Amino acid sequence: MEWLSDPVFWMALMQIIAIDILLGGDNAVVIALACRHLPEEQRRRAIAGGVAGAILLRIALLFFAMQLLALPYLKLVGAALLLWIGVKLLLPEDEQAHEVRAGASFFAAIKTIIIADAVMSLDNVLAVAGAAGGNLVLVSLGVLISIPIIVWGSQLVLKLMDRYPQVVLVGGGLLGWIAGGMAVTDIAVASWIPNEAWSKHLAAAFGAALVMGTGLLLRTRASAVVD
Repeated sequence: MEWLSDPVFWMALMQIIAIDILLGGDNAVVIALACRHLPEEQRRRAIAGGVAGAILLRIALLFFAMQLLALPYLKLVGAALLLWIGVKLLLPEDEQAHEVRAGASFFAAIKTIIIADAVMSLDNVLAVAGAAGGNLVLVSLGVLISIPIIVWGSQLVLKLMDRYPQVVLVGGGLLGWIAGGMAVTDIAVASWIPNEAWSKHLAAAFGAALVMGTGLLLRTRASAVVD
């Protein structure tokens, strides 16, 4: 228990808490988007299921995150998945019906959450593992601390979506932003792209615009069909 009096330990723990707050918001947005059409009584169960899936994924990824991130094309595939999920979650309810049954399907919502979390958790796990410096106690605390952050964050975003429907579009844009930034950091394409911060931001902005633009286009088309 010497680590209790070790200032390096507490400094690393503060870094991990900051990482969980900064990166856990992405997971909270995905959970809120996937659960927004569920009946009120099913939302808490879906959030619990989504959080449980996210935490189990992070624990599993801790063992081989570095090796996974070194695989070429993995981030490109992950980025494509996030773009698809972002657009799907912006679809009008009637167009979601065949995939998530207007969001009313409890298990469909959890499936969407887990797929998105599997893609987004790699960077989170890598950041926590780096800050922990191989300390198993710190890694475990990082996973535990992320649980309330994701739960409370998803509940807050859900309330915002209920009150301000425009937040749904912003949430979809966030997934596109993550996807764009992830794609250009894949080792298969990184050598072709200028190693500048602006290139990643430009790709992220393109991803956000792609998801939001596609979502708005599909919504407009669906409204025109109904009219």
